[in-house]
Amino acid sequence: MAKRDSSDLRDWLKERRITEVECLVPDMSGIARGKILPTNKFLSGVDNDTLRLPESVFGQMVTGADCETEMTTYQSPDLILKPDPTTIRVVPWYEEPTAQVLCDCVTRDEKPVGTAPRQVLRRVLDLYAEKGWSPVIAPELEFYLAQRNLDADLPLVPPAGKSGRPQTGRQAYGIDAVNEFDPLFEAVYEYCDLQDIGIDSLIHEEGVAQVEINFNHGDPMALADQAFLFKRTVRQAALRHDIYATFMAKPYEQEPGSAMHIHQSVIDVRTGRNLFATRTGRDTRLFLAHIAGLQRYLPASMPLFAPYVNSYRRLVRFLSAPVNTQWGHENRTVGLRVPESDVRNRRVENRVPGADANPYLAIAATLACGYLGMRENLAPTKPMEGNAYESQGGKRMQLPRHLLDAIQRLRDSDALSDVLGESFVTLFCDVKSSEHDAYQQVISPWERQHLLLNV
Repeated sequence: MAKRDSSDLRDWLKERRITEVECLVPDMSGIARGKILPTNKFLSGVDNDTLRLPESVFGQMVTGADCETEMTTYQSPDLILKPDPTTIRVVPWYEEPTAQVLCDCVTRDEKPVGTAPRQVLRRVLDLYAEKGWSPVIAPELEFYLAQRNLDADLPLVPPAGKSGRPQTGRQAYGIDAVNEFDPLFEAVYEYCDLQDIGIDSLIHEEGVAQVEINFNHGDPMALADQAFLFKRTVRQAALRHDIYATFMAKPYEQEPGSAMHIHQSVIDVRTGRNLFATRTGRDTRLFLAHIAGLQRYLPASMPLFAPYVNSYRRLVRFLSAPVNTQWGHENRTVGLRVPESDVRNRRVENRVPGADANPYLAIAATLACGYLGMRENLAPTKPMEGNAYESQGGKRMQLPRHLLDAIQRLRDSDALSDVLGESFVTLFCDVKSSEHDAYQQVISPWERQHLLLNV
C-alpha cells in the first residue's frame, strides 16, 4: 500500500464518499476492537485527539471479559488512538461506503503503549533496525470451512459446495475440491484485491474442507496488518455464503490442525543482500545463529504461537505439525524447515505457530527468537535428516504440550521480556492465565460421556 500522511485522510475519504470509518485496534487475541464513527466525527477526532479507548482493551480475554491482573495501568486515563494513514482501506462487504483504518495507541504524553500488539512488533523491528538489519517475512495461513454451528456443544460438520455434497475425505491439493467453493473464493480474492491484501496461491490442504492461502513476502508490519485483515475478510465472505470459516488451531476431531507458517529472512539495509546466504549459496553463520535462536527461545515463546488450550491439540506427532525445535533442509517433520532456494531467497520457515495466533505477536515472537540467536551468536544443532517425530532431540528441544507450562516458561524468560517488553509479557501472561481459568470452569462432552455414570 502506498504511503500517505494524515493530511491525506480527508481527501481520501471525500474522494470515495466514505460515510463511516471503523477505527480498528488489534487486541491480545488479534480481535478487532475499536469504534465506528461518521466520517466528520472521525476527522474531528483525528484533529483534536478525541479518538480514545480504555487501556483495559489489552487486558480483555478472547471471551470479552477482563482478565485478572495485578497491573494497575487500568486506573490511568483513556488511550488516544492514532490512525495509521498507510493502513486505510475501503471495507468491501458493506453496502454503505465504509472505511477501516488501523490505529496505534499512545498515552496523553504521546508515549507508545507497550502492551499493544502492533507496538510489540514495532519494538522488535526497531531492534533489527539498530543493527542495520531488515527482516522479510511471508505467512501461510490455513483455515477450515464448516456448516453454520449454532450449538457450541455439537461437533463441526464440513459444508456442502457446488455439488451439494459435503466432503467426506481428505483431498490434499485437490483442484476440484477447491472449485467446490469457487463463489466463496472469488469473493475472497475480490475483497483482498480491494483492500490491497497481497495473497498469492490458494490450495486445498490435508484436512476435510481445509484451505491454505499464501501471502507475498514483504515488510513484517505490513504483512501482519494484512494477515489480521485477511482473517476478518475470510470470515465475512464465508458468512455471506452461509458457512463459517474458522482459524481455530484444531476445529475438527481426527483432522490435522491449522497453522500459520512464517517464512523469514533478514536483509542488510546498507547492501540489500540477504544475510542468510553467502554469494556462493552456503548458509551464513548469521543464518545458523538465527536458527539457533529459534531453537533456544521457541519453547518459551509458545503462548504467542499457541495461545489457547485448543492450540495444543494441533501439536501432535504425524499430523503435519511439529513437536520439537529440530531443523532441517526440505524436511516437513521438523519445527524449523529450510526450503530449497537461491541466494536471494534463503530463509527459514517456522512451522510452530497456529492459525489461531495473533499475527502481530506471532511475527514479533519468531523474529525476536531469531534476533536473540544472532545477537548472542548461538550455534544450532546438526540439521535433522530423518523423521523428527522419531527423534525428539532431548528435553530442551521439546515444545510445551500444555498452555500453563508454556505461560510459565514465558514468564521465566528474561531474554524475551527484554526484547518484547516486560509490561507486555506480564499482561499477556495474565490474559492467557485468566482464559485458562475460564476454560477450567467448562465441563466437556467427553467428561459427561465417560465419567457421568462410570466413576
